[in-house]
Amino acid sequence: MGAIRETFEALFRRSLSVWAAALLLATLNILLFAFEKPWTASDGLRNWGDWLFQAAGWPSPLELLPPWLYSGSVLNVGLLLGALMASLLSRQFAVQIAPAPELGKGVLGGLLMGLGASLAMGCNIGGFYSSLSAFSLSGFMMMIGLGIGAFLGTRYLVWESARFAWLSTGRARTFWTASAGSRSLQPWFGALCLLLTAWMVRVYAQTGLEQRGGLLLFGLLLGVILQRSRFCLVRAFREPFLTGDSEMTRAAALSVGVSALGFAVLKSTGLRSIDAFVFPAFWKGSLLGGVVFGVGMVLAGGCGAGSLWRAGEGHVKLWCAVIAFALATSVFRRLLEQNERVAFLGNAVFLPDLTGWTLALVLIAAVLLAWYLFATWNEKARRLVSI
Repeated sequence: MGAIRETFEALFRRSLSVWAAALLLATLNILLFAFEKPWTASDGLRNWGDWLFQAAGWPSPLELLPPWLYSGSVLNVGLLLGALMASLLSRQFAVQIAPAPELGKGVLGGLLMGLGASLAMGCNIGGFYSSLSAFSLSGFMMMIGLGIGAFLGTRYLVWESARFAWLSTGRARTFWTASAGSRSLQPWFGALCLLLTAWMVRVYAQTGLEQRGGLLLFGLLLGVILQRSRFCLVRAFREPFLTGDSEMTRAAALSVGVSALGFAVLKSTGLRSIDAFVFPAFWKGSLLGGVVFGVGMVLAGGCGAGSLWRAGEGHVKLWCAVIAFALATSVFRRLLEQNERVAFLGNAVFLPDLTGWTLALVLIAAVLLAWYLFATWNEKARRLVSI
């Protein structure tokens, strides 16, 4: 019992280092790619939006898989459950209702993220993190766009706080918190989340859908890691321009680099298709989508995955962002397809086709190292810091 207690304390009483989280997330992404497909969030959210619209009487032109069968949706559900379980077991769950203007920014941020993800054919997880790992040039362009969008969004928030401070103030309400040191029912509900997940995996197995059960477990692990480490790609792009803090940026660069190494092994050996996650959005779609998405994630305070795990902690603003994101990405993507505007977004460009594997690895390492060094320099020089 002492060993079990110590393990529990290590997992749910102490925070996980962002550096450890960076390595764990990269490893899970490689394993996900080997298992089925890389990590993405907007894909599953779009499925949720399509189903909501179909339920409201606006049918999809394509046959829809139900959310409990669609791979991206199952992964997102697992992430939500993992974050909810981790926050309950660590007694950090609380229903937090932000002031009305902040809820509005959550909705606006979600709408912008939905538009950006539609243009880039992926959010900052699928369109940047996994796409860059997959050696897609659209991932490079979305990275640039996210940086520009985060800069613009941060500058807006600073301007807003100086000119219209009331937009960030107001009555906030919090329910069902676990005060420090007090006995709480939250860990018991966390245990129920774990049992619920195990039951869902068993149901998948009994119906011949073991792969969907595996994706649910992958999502659960992602949610736990994200919640316990507070790992967030929004902070990786926002903080260099807001406070100058570079730790999350440097950890994100490390994570993408490790993920890219694993993807290179899987693709170069033929274990996975070289076309996987090489989106036809280079360069206009990925750059413009990255800018729009970057502004939206700063306003919302969460990205594709970040909004999900923070929603699992009980943040109502992020639930607003998730719902708006799901509806917006469904609408905008459908409009692009119906009006035959998808070709406008760009082409699919696989970097090793242009340079070979060795130079492609060198170029990705150089880009990530430049990002790492820029964030470190800016933290010391504070040339682009807003506050």
